[in-house]
Amino acid sequence: MEDYIGARVDYEPKYKDVLTYFQNIGNLYTWEADPWYETCKSWAETCYIHAGISGAEITFQGKDAQAFLSKLCMNNISKWKNGKNKHLVMLDEEGLIVAHCLSMKDDDNTYRITAALPFAAMKLLETGAYDVKMTMRDIFVFQFSGPKSLTIIEKLTNTNLHDLAFLQFRKVSIPGLNIEVEVNRIGMSGTLAYEIRGLKEDGPNVYHAAYEIGKPMGLKRLGWRSYPVNHAFGGYPQVTVSFESASYKDPKVVEMSPANISYTGSVEPENLRARFRTPVEVGWQWMAKLDHDFIGRKALEKEMSNPQKMIVSLIWNPEDILDVQASLYGEGEPYKQMEYPCCVPGMCGGHQDYVTTRDGKVIGLSSSAVYSSHYHKMISECTIDMEYAKEREEVIVKWGDYGKRIKDIRAVIAKFPLNDLVENKNYDISSCPYGFEE
Repeated sequence: MEDYIGARVDYEPKYKDVLTYFQNIGNLYTWEADPWYETCKSWAETCYIHAGISGAEITFQGKDAQAFLSKLCMNNISKWKNGKNKHLVMLDEEGLIVAHCLSMKDDDNTYRITAALPFAAMKLLETGAYDVKMTMRDIFVFQFSGPKSLTIIEKLTNTNLHDLAFLQFRKVSIPGLNIEVEVNRIGMSGTLAYEIRGLKEDGPNVYHAAYEIGKPMGLKRLGWRSYPVNHAFGGYPQVTVSFESASYKDPKVVEMSPANISYTGSVEPENLRARFRTPVEVGWQWMAKLDHDFIGRKALEKEMSNPQKMIVSLIWNPEDILDVQASLYGEGEPYKQMEYPCCVPGMCGGHQDYVTTRDGKVIGLSSSAVYSSHYHKMISECTIDMEYAKEREEVIVKWGDYGKRIKDIRAVIAKFPLNDLVENKNYDISSCPYGFEE
């Protein structure tokens, strides 16, 4: 295995066949490498590699680190074991989600988070009430998912990782490159998945080595164009994609945020609340532990005692989808067109469409509308009034932008997640061929 000596784009190699990139927070990420129709089937059939959440890894270290995170997050921090991942969720006092992220516990005084909005943590640190130091480093995060993911990573590291349990992480080295990386058994596709993390400068070498090993096994390079598809089908609502951070209620946060925030969809742009979610509204209440004092607990506890909304999948009607495209060929204003595989591409958490009954009563909000080439369906996530959350019932998605032509899309309520793949935590690892050599 040799060093990659070609051109680079931030965390990835710059391949000649990759022509489009996505800019986010000052970095460039692959928009599309292998065709989206192929990559959207990869986690069900082979495997993908994705670099799009590479960026800042934030470390909280100090004698109050556990108390700090306990105040910041609705999760139980005290029972968290060293060497394991946890999905942390942070709220504001109204119980709205301000951030959520994957976090790693190294020891009782050291915790790391990735792919997270830092505003809530920064605000709590500014109180001076906690002896905690917050530092950042720039890392690559390469996500792998699919039935061949473990075999590819074992070939890359020449390490037996069959015993790496769900949510565990381990440091290993890549022979030939002499690069140390961290392997995590975690992912957002709803099936077997891993992440490899390491220093930014090592990213292109590691990515290229993994691609060369995995390409003969069907490894696909997933770009941001297709990335939200696995979240919607796999059951992982995502801030900036499914909804926006409630931190954006604060004009100061909006001003300092490097992200471009836009409020589109049939919901009025001034309706900020429609762009935010509570844990109950995305099905995360099971992660909340009401055994400690945390920001937003009072509001969340009240909602959990009498929940009014829940999350479901909506399967869109193909005939109505075709009507949207056909409107380009008629007279007058066409309907808002749908991109593929994500109807609203990129960071689209601000796009929210009303969901109504057939007689026009508003009963929910639709977001993250995506098409799957594996299931051959267009679906969206929907936070809906519980009394209307009946599977196989038909509702209407008001597709379009406020003040412009709106298309009524018929949709059928279905379970969330819609994914029928074996979950990561239940995956039979013994069915994966070994990739390492003795």
